[in-house]
Amino acid sequence: MTAESQRADGGAGSAATTAETAHYGHGHHKDGKLKLAVGAVGVVFGDIGTSPLYAFRETFAGHHSIEADRLHIYGVLSLVFWSMMLVVTFKYVLTIMKADNKGEGGSLALLALISRSSEGKRWTWPIVLLGVFATALFYGDSMITPAMSVLSATEGLQYVSRGFEPYIVPIALTILIGLFAIQARGTAKVGMLFGPIMLCYFLMLAVLGVTHIVDHPSIVMHTLNPINALRFFWLDGFTAFVALGAVVLAVTGAEALYADMGHFGRAPIGLSWLCFVLPALMLNYMGQGAMVLAAEVAPTAQLVQDPFFLMMPEAWKVPVVLLAMLATIIASQAVISGAFSLTQQAIQLGFMPRLRVDHTSASAQGQIYIPVVNWGLMVMVILLVLFFGSSSNLAAAYGIAVTGAMFIDTCLMSVVLFMLWRWPAWKAIPVLAVFFIVDIAYLGANLIKVPDGGWVPLAIGLTIFTMLTTWSRGRKLMQQEMAEGAMPIPVFVKSAANSATRVPGTAVFMTSSSDGVPHALLHNLKHNKVLHERIILLTIKIADVPFVQEERLCQLDDLGQGFHRLILNYGFMQPVDVPEALKRVTGCGGEFKMLETSFFLSRQTLIAASKPGMPIWREKLFAWMLRNSESAMEYFRLPTNRVVELGSQVAI
Repeated sequence: MTAESQRADGGAGSAATTAETAHYGHGHHKDGKLKLAVGAVGVVFGDIGTSPLYAFRETFAGHHSIEADRLHIYGVLSLVFWSMMLVVTFKYVLTIMKADNKGEGGSLALLALISRSSEGKRWTWPIVLLGVFATALFYGDSMITPAMSVLSATEGLQYVSRGFEPYIVPIALTILIGLFAIQARGTAKVGMLFGPIMLCYFLMLAVLGVTHIVDHPSIVMHTLNPINALRFFWLDGFTAFVALGAVVLAVTGAEALYADMGHFGRAPIGLSWLCFVLPALMLNYMGQGAMVLAAEVAPTAQLVQDPFFLMMPEAWKVPVVLLAMLATIIASQAVISGAFSLTQQAIQLGFMPRLRVDHTSASAQGQIYIPVVNWGLMVMVILLVLFFGSSSNLAAAYGIAVTGAMFIDTCLMSVVLFMLWRWPAWKAIPVLAVFFIVDIAYLGANLIKVPDGGWVPLAIGLTIFTMLTTWSRGRKLMQQEMAEGAMPIPVFVKSAANSATRVPGTAVFMTSSSDGVPHALLHNLKHNKVLHERIILLTIKIADVPFVQEERLCQLDDLGQGFHRLILNYGFMQPVDVPEALKRVTGCGGEFKMLETSFFLSRQTLIAASKPGMPIWREKLFAWMLRNSESAMEYFRLPTNRVVELGSQVAI
């Protein structure tokens, strides 16, 4: 994969494919490991931490419910524990998180790492498509997670007072709309509270669980014993397979550990998971099972309808429900912020058109806000809440996107083990076999839920996948079309430098390619018949690494006759600020003064044509995305009164 220009109209560039330009520069990794581990509890584990609200319930009282007897409860709890060990601990914490791209994780970061290391080999295109589809599935997950988690916590209000029951959906919608409305203000101040709140929440999970485990202490050994999970499959195979579709809800959010690795580091995330989060979650799940098994008077059928909230003592109801609601808001905030970060990466790597990106913190460059993504997610979340109406109905849609993304992560990991790490087959195949068996089992179990709502995240994922691949393909075709008629720079400099009138000042012509004469320069010379004294041909290159060293940011080449080729290198996690970068450029005729500098951009208008490359409907989709993308002036933070745009038409 090469991350070429964001758009042919002036200047986000192609991928810098050399890893030597990379530098991992997260200063917060200097913080103490314990402090980072606490921070990870507040951000990384919000999604998986809210699973006890609905995972155990959906296994026994969901769309494909099973009988809540001793065999099934022991079997389900054993499946939950060993799923957490295999999927979260062994797969993500101990294996996949070692495959970092200069400290960053996530599907796109892993994809960029593989693409850079493969050096353009032809076999990589299916891997690229898999990574892009995983990205598309994440957007579906980021829509369902807020709806599911907030709605499930709000439903706990009915156990505080039956009078809340008619207002559960309106209250959930109010919370969600408020959450999306405050995104533009940034999450720095609110984020400081995330850690303490989630620490209290996980402690509450553990205490609630222990209060019921004491009534049935043998449940601990039955949960840890894998024979109970195997016996479940041996005696009731299809039922156990169906149960996997609900059990997987207990590990939703596991992929967030990898995606958020750049914020906290692998070691703090692993520490907080193994020493705090995993024990708290399992104590709560075992407590729910113990409560159902110990109930000799109350019918178990009633208890499994909502075991999390029914395990609360009467005096704890209000604080537990409020704490659960806060935890679900934090879980929602994590996936919303993740969607912003993923979108920025996709833009930089050339899979999305430029969008407006606002930085909400002067000190933390990772804190961003993308209005289009924010409001789009809000609309979809509201529609999901209104369409499904309850968390139990939403659970049918939950899981498909997560299991799909986990399966793709394993596929990408297989490439890493064989091609990057050079593991021998005897070592890699057993590890991958375990991961693939688990992932395929979970994915297959969730496919059963497609008619009940699982089609929703699949439809969302396919729609976004189509848009991402259409943009990437259309951009390449447009660049090829423009490159065919490009004039070589040396020829232009010799012919035009002495014949055209030179005027004072600096002209910066932004171009997506470091070869050939920019169209804006040709149009300016054709219409205005002048050239500036100093001409900068500027290309922005986005590397397949998250961060680029300061000293490697600029590459300058003197072309003679007042012409200079300037390349600015950025990582896919770095914001692009052209005026700020120009302040640090020396060696091309003095410093840059913005009042004496003009920026020339070429804006292309696409004409859909029946040429080979893309179907007409995809060309029209690409043209629509092109028209609605952010202008280069705003995206690169160019001074608005110093920009000249020159248009042209391109047929692909």
